[in-house]
Amino acid sequence: MRPPGPTFAKGLTSASKGDPDISLALAQHTAYRDALRRCGLDVIELPPSDVLPDATFVEDVAVIVDGHAMMTRPGAPSRRDEVALIRDKIAALFAHYDTIAEPGTLDGGDVCEAGDRYFVGISDRTNNAGADHLGRWLESIGKRMVKVDIRPIHGLLHLKSAIAFVNGVFVVAPVARALPALSGEPTIYVDDDDTYAANCVEINGRVLVADGFPRVTAALRGRGLDVIELEMSEFEKMDGGLSCLSLRF
Repeated sequence: MRPPGPTFAKGLTSASKGDPDISLALAQHTAYRDALRRCGLDVIELPPSDVLPDATFVEDVAVIVDGHAMMTRPGAPSRRDEVALIRDKIAALFAHYDTIAEPGTLDGGDVCEAGDRYFVGISDRTNNAGADHLGRWLESIGKRMVKVDIRPIHGLLHLKSAIAFVNGVFVVAPVARALPALSGEPTIYVDDDDTYAANCVEINGRVLVADGFPRVTAALRGRGLDVIELEMSEFEKMDGGLSCLSLRF
């Protein structure tokens, strides 16, 4: 994970929620890091970037599966230098890694792991060429890709902005209810007002959820899960969710 840098407020966003408070964002990021440790994870902390405002969203630059890594090619040109910023660390951690090739684009926020299946959103950031490259790579390591076209859904940045896979169940925001790929899947549907909370993260039997969504936390606790609620206001302003802030493997 990588804390937000001094230019964080200059990052890409469509949220119209105002500029983030950098000091508060750093405090929220620290609380997130501490929650990962409470879930039993070791945390590798990378230095903040002074020049790449979206670099704190490390999930978008790599997909990691069973000891293999795929470096992405982000769909937003302003974010492509983030890949080089993390490449050496990925190369040191994983003996085998590939890279999405041009003209493919892929953001990690469009990749939702569900067991041996990987749901991949075709979005404004991830195109078919990028998804197909990832799909071939996944197949080579015994996994299967399921494409999900989210382009008709206005305002949805990434697939994981609207769905998560938690304890064998999809958590789904209203905007994603009609996606054909989710038909017949076990699902917890969240309400319109709780859309942001659909981006939650399961780690070792615990679930990280954005604070302020009691109906979502109640539904997850009803499934016997230990829920950790975290303040995410400053990252929400920059179109970021809980999953975006770390690469978990």
